[in-house]
Amino acid sequence: MTNSQKLNGTVALVTGASSGIGEATAIALAEQGASVALAARRKDRIDALATRISDAGGTALAIQSDVTSQEQAEALIQQTVDGLGRLDTLVNNAGVMLLGPIVDAPVEEWEHMVDLNVKGLLYCAHAAVPHLLTAAQDSPREVADMINISSVAGRVVRSGSGVYNATKWAVGAFSESLRQEVTGRHVRVSLVEPGAVVTELVSHNRPEIQEAMAGRDEFQKMGAEDIADAIAYIVTRPWRVAINEMLIRPTEQER
Repeated sequence: MTNSQKLNGTVALVTGASSGIGEATAIALAEQGASVALAARRKDRIDALATRISDAGGTALAIQSDVTSQEQAEALIQQTVDGLGRLDTLVNNAGVMLLGPIVDAPVEEWEHMVDLNVKGLLYCAHAAVPHLLTAAQDSPREVADMINISSVAGRVVRSGSGVYNATKWAVGAFSESLRQEVTGRHVRVSLVEPGAVVTELVSHNRPEIQEAMAGRDEFQKMGAEDIADAIAYIVTRPWRVAINEMLIRPTEQER
């Protein structure tokens, strides 16, 4: 851990922490001094990450959870508070990107994206808000944070990603409405919209979609650690500064 630990005494929960942006964010927040709860379905991955954070001098708690279940999402928040004592930061990162034409699409793919990208985020947010409000009142930092991970797809609509676009626009609308509701009580709600990042997201698509996507974006993509760095920046601002929205594209990405 570093000497400039701005999040000492705080607790952060990161969903989708088993890989990519979630994994990198958990490490970044731990390096800033936060105790970190790691949530994902793949228990072996988050156990290994918890060990990595602990070996570096941090504190981590691995919690297997499927946030598409409201019951599991609520239990996840409670296990975090019970295990680490409080909740100051929630990073709603769990999500899936299933692309392809709308015409003749497998509807189950749409349902999966809505269940995880929208409903899972809502379930976690709903359960976490009371704890974040409490943390904002009793923390020496005088603030708590919810970071909702959207996408450039939440701003720019492209053919072949219609329902993914729809889920990410929903995240943006929800985030702004909640922000207006709780910002006066020092809970900051921030929307982070990454462009092209090297993660496992593409691998979740059907083989024919992956083949169609191959070579589509021929430019240097960002690493997950680039997005994690932006999230750490948001969370470590003084209470009087709220970064409401951050759009982050690779330098060479045009849209």
